[in-house]
Amino acid sequence: MKLFMVTGGVRSGKSAYAEKLALEQSGLFPNEAKVLYVATGMRSDGEMNTRIDAHQLRRPSSWATLEAPDELSAASYRDYDVVLVDTLSAWIGNRLMAVPEEQCRDRSTTSFVQSQIEAYLDELKHSNLRMAIIVTDEVGWGGVAMSPLGRWYQDVIGEANQRLAEQADEAIAVISGLPWRLKG
Repeated sequence: MKLFMVTGGVRSGKSAYAEKLALEQSGLFPNEAKVLYVATGMRSDGEMNTRIDAHQLRRPSSWATLEAPDELSAASYRDYDVVLVDTLSAWIGNRLMAVPEEQCRDRSTTSFVQSQIEAYLDELKHSNLRMAIIVTDEVGWGGVAMSPLGRWYQDVIGEANQRLAEQADEAIAVISGLPWRLKG
């Protein structure tokens, strides 16, 4: 299985690039590759609804969609050749927002979330997929968040992105819509 990491800042064009990559890469397989788009965003207000709708309209209608804001599991990908996860950082944010404020930054909670990420990456590696593309936000280019939850979010994503980059066959950063190859 080939693992791609696509990272970049918010609104950098990373999702559109990942979708283009999935389309190009899936075309390399004999027959038509089955593509699964794993969406981790949650419809929480009008603006998020608009963003999610725009993402849906941009995707080929032949792709299947799995909404997975709470649980990432490669076991549900077994009927597909290519999976595009958009985004690991939104999934992490969903996980952290579910934690009671008094447990924010708790070592055991952080370790639990990190172990879930490690288990997911291991599960992907041992799946029958031909390719996985994981989109994630790069949080290291911005300032330090103003709130404890924001700083915790940055720390957890920073660590998760380092693990993902380590395991990825290819890593691409998208800056202002332009892909920049970091690895592979």
